[in-house]
Amino acid sequence: MAGRPAPTARRVRLATELRKLREKAGMTASEAAASIGTSSGQLSNVETARFGVSPERVRAMARAYSATDGALVETLAGMAGDRTKGWWEQYREILPPGLLDLAELEHHALTLRNAYTVHIPGLLQTADHSREVFRQVVPELSPPEVEHRVSHRIKRQEVVYRPDPTPYTAIVHEAALRMKFGGTAVAKGQLNHLLEMTERSHIQVLVIPFDAGAFPGAGQSIGYATGPVPQLDTVHLDQSHGPVYLDAEAQLAKYRILLDRMERAALGPDDSRDFIHSIAKAL
Repeated sequence: MAGRPAPTARRVRLATELRKLREKAGMTASEAAASIGTSSGQLSNVETARFGVSPERVRAMARAYSATDGALVETLAGMAGDRTKGWWEQYREILPPGLLDLAELEHHALTLRNAYTVHIPGLLQTADHSREVFRQVVPELSPPEVEHRVSHRIKRQEVVYRPDPTPYTAIVHEAALRMKFGGTAVAKGQLNHLLEMTERSHIQVLVIPFDAGAFPGAGQSIGYATGPVPQLDTVHLDQSHGPVYLDAEAQLAKYRILLDRMERAALGPDDSRDFIHSIAKAL
């Protein structure tokens, strides 16, 4: 018998926020279950994302918890009612779940911010550059595995190409611009692509040059996705074992500050573009 599919990060986030509402109301699971006419076991299954929940039940839970943030409640109800499957589901049995969760997170974000020290952001990579990055993975990926990851990465980029593109800010260190993944030809193609992307009004690329010296967040690969309401913002950190997702209020505040300070350490958009052009021209 096939096991129940693991819940997506979006469903887990919905469950987490419902639990937070209950805890904020000072109610035990037993009290909450009784107030909405269900059992403690069923409520536990909802709060741990083992079971889904309907928009009507979300609203009933919010009323029982005396939740007054209407925007948050309606956003959570919308998440509960959204049963559509995105393009990333075709990779469900092929790629690690964390990569699918990242595509889903980016798809629903209102704005995106990334900061990278030694890599070009995935949303701005060419297929050739991306392929060389995945060829360096340890343990080594097979050629089909590499191609699956490349195609997934390129499809993620629809958020900056679609008719209603997501506003995107990428903070990139000079080190990433000078890494020659795939050799000179691939590196030059990647830098030229980066320059083309800066011509899009919704994309801002900011370069931190070596001359900027030390800066907060150096060495980290940070992503920040803005949700429909501030409580649903999400940070994702690239790790060797896959993306890590953070959503606690203190964590969100910390990474907003880090990204703000990294932006202040970077050149402005026009100077950044000139800087990228100078590196590309020298190749």
